[in-house]
Amino acid sequence: MPPDPRTSVFLPRLVLGTAFATAILLPSLHSPFLSTLYNFLSQSAFYRFSGFETLETIFFYLLIEVMYTVKFVHNPHLRIDVRGPQSAEFDARNPPKRPRMRRPSRRMGEIATYAAPLLTLDFTLIKKYAGVPAAAIRQTGGYCPLVTDRNISSSFLRPTLHNFSLSSPLQLWRAIPVNPPSSRRLVFELVASFFLYDALFFFIHIAFHRIPGLASIHRPHHTHGEMHPQVTNQLSVAERLALILLANFALNVIGAHVLTRTAFVPLFVYLLVDVHSGMDLEWSYDKVLPRGWGAGARKHAQHHRGREVGFQPFFCWWDEGLEVFKGLWLIHLFKYF
Repeated sequence: MPPDPRTSVFLPRLVLGTAFATAILLPSLHSPFLSTLYNFLSQSAFYRFSGFETLETIFFYLLIEVMYTVKFVHNPHLRIDVRGPQSAEFDARNPPKRPRMRRPSRRMGEIATYAAPLLTLDFTLIKKYAGVPAAAIRQTGGYCPLVTDRNISSSFLRPTLHNFSLSSPLQLWRAIPVNPPSSRRLVFELVASFFLYDALFFFIHIAFHRIPGLASIHRPHHTHGEMHPQVTNQLSVAERLALILLANFALNVIGAHVLTRTAFVPLFVYLLVDVHSGMDLEWSYDKVLPRGWGAGARKHAQHHRGREVGFQPFFCWWDEGLEVFKGLWLIHLFKYF
């Protein structure tokens, strides 16, 4: 009997579980590291640059997607979405052909298309974070810090335009909190933001598939053959912008600390690439998490095959809830016959 592949994830589960538990139960244990890290970051002009999160997202996407692409190219036996006559099972003597993928040198336009709308928002809208005095926010936005302006809302959810002037032509800087968050706050905010994003995306994703006007926005994401890591960013400009703004909303609505936002980005990018990787990897997040929690690449590949599953991006709860709802609806329907 072959060994359970999940036994190989014992080590990452142990490491992540220990870090998670100590972050919540023993925040003082992590306090020196978080203080040192945040003091270093907060003194950096680059970290206070208004476009930092956009550039951070691009950096981690390039790093993670390239790693997955190299893995995909050199390990055809891991592929789970092989189509055509070779799809029944992998034959090492006659491996399936690799789907057409673009070289990094030919994807500069994709980077520009991604960055342009987000940097435009970075340079025009004032950044508002929890724990930052209103005066500091007004000052970075080009307003007088000592005068309360009715046009500047303190709400994290209501956008405020930068006060454009010759002395401050663009929103180049962001005001950040003085103190770092505790490890307990950091973990709770990460969990809450991912849970909220997963729920919101689930309903928006269904709308993309059900409402004709929105379906055209989502269609480019499904115009491919076999699933592969580059499908992650195969999006229309409108959908790409919507996903980023949705993640931003999930962080803003809970008043996440700026360091939480910084930690959110690489985790968010990793999860997006992993579910679109088209590979059955030993340490994928759905295997590290308790059984049945994570959706994973296999279920998302089924969604891209046209099956009515996998509307959630990362986890299984909402998709399974939809199946339960469908079942209950059918049960009540049959009562009338």
